[in-house]
Amino acid sequence: MSRFASGVVVLSVGEPNVHAMTANAFGSVSLDPPLVHCCVAHTAVMHEKITRSRSFGVSILGASQETLARYFADKARPLGMAQFDGVAWNPGPLTGAPLLPGALAWMECKLVESYVAGDHSLFVGEVLSSATGDGDEALLFYAGQFQRMEAS
Repeated sequence: MSRFASGVVVLSVGEPNVHAMTANAFGSVSLDPPLVHCCVAHTAVMHEKITRSRSFGVSILGASQETLARYFADKARPLGMAQFDGVAWNPGPLTGAPLLPGALAWMECKLVESYVAGDHSLFVGEVLSSATGDGDEALLFYAGQFQRMEAS
């Protein structure tokens, strides 16, 4: 799977279950209705947070946001609201999930299905709202490293 290039997102959940994590197992499922999926390990803090909240936010990271990707992937960062100390964010208008300024796009989703898939769950969310940012260079994950891709 290291030979499969993927985009990089930060998944987030709002109050009272505030949490965020970097993920690259994310994608589109359906256009009508608009559905996306993310895969989260059963052992990840985010697994319980999405299950409890029944909603999640998505910030699709741009090439300049590698530092944020690394930060939200770091298991040593604080939990709860403390993980957002010093990090710019805006609450999603529908879910309150923290959304990161400077991202290429944002979504707020309502959890509609959850499937056990080995040591992960595949969460399917209905997109409740979405917006695009100004950037056009994507942050990718390929061969175990962050990469940058310019739009042509």
